[in-house]
Amino acid sequence: MTSQTHTQLPIPSFFEAQRVGEVWRVPYQMRAEQAKAWAKEYAIAPAAQDQTRICLLLIDVQNTFCLPDFELFVGGRSGLEAVADNQRLCAFIYRNLPLITSIVPTLDTHTAMQIFHPIFWVDAAGANPAPMTMIQLEEVISGQWHVNPAIAPSLGIADDTLQTYALHYAKQLSQDGKYPLTIWPYHSMLGGIGHALVAAVEEACFFHAIARQTATQFELKGSNPLTENYSVLRPEVLVDAGGRAIAQKNESLIQTLLAFDAVIIAGQAKSHCVAWTIDDLLTEIQAQDPALAQKVYLLEDCTSPVVVPGVVDFTESADAAFQRFAQAGMHLVQSGDRMDDWLHLR
Repeated sequence: MTSQTHTQLPIPSFFEAQRVGEVWRVPYQMRAEQAKAWAKEYAIAPAAQDQTRICLLLIDVQNTFCLPDFELFVGGRSGLEAVADNQRLCAFIYRNLPLITSIVPTLDTHTAMQIFHPIFWVDAAGANPAPMTMIQLEEVISGQWHVNPAIAPSLGIADDTLQTYALHYAKQLSQDGKYPLTIWPYHSMLGGIGHALVAAVEEACFFHAIARQTATQFELKGSNPLTENYSVLRPEVLVDAGGRAIAQKNESLIQTLLAFDAVIIAGQAKSHCVAWTIDDLLTEIQAQDPALAQKVYLLEDCTSPVVVPGVVDFTESADAAFQRFAQAGMHLVQSGDRMDDWLHLR
């Protein structure tokens, strides 16, 4: 494989690692001028000239998952892992700017009345489930949990149709070996602060876009009220009880990713949206050509699993998934190592 090679660049002086866990405004015009000067100083060519095209796929690096005190902060077992992940991620982007052709951040995108939010479900007393409740198929069959009839008009769906669908949904998750339906705290709310990229990561993406003269390619996911959407490539459930489509795979992004010479993946959470996206990508790869798995690189020190002390800990399942991906041909790599070495680009 022929490629541009490089010596790792320094990290720009404006980057403050200690602020990665904070919300702040990116000074776009200032960063744009600095990025142009950076490109000139280090002879960074426009991305369109890359002989080897490398994609950095960033899964849900948003405030809602990555900042302490936000709704679904991925603290991992240490309690602060997403912040450390993003400190390493930003440094990785700056050091390897000349090699990264395109950055594709996904944005988990929600509104209040979705099947995984508390307002969607009620018990016999009309109470909503608490966040982090896992609704089992048996509990839907028995009526312990049923759809809140008050929300049906706002979704434009008849109450009895919605009830039938909810039972189908729980059955489908069980049949497909998915996690039980998890009731998540309201999070990644469209238009809210939690929906935004972490400021330091947004800044790095913007700096990359200007320095390499290429647009950051944002991918929204998760707005369908009738299905969870951990993976950016495929919703959890695609059809209703009658076999009618309610959602579809993201074929465009699948083909875009597979057209790159290498795809590097990082983000949150390792046990959920990251693992599900990689799993769906691997399914597509195995259907086309299993050897394509060798073009996928997982930044293992830039992703962490969901851990809620005393409630759930997905560390072991996330690690097992990554080992399975590695056995299929994907590469587990570290952000601090030279890309030239682990990508074998000469």
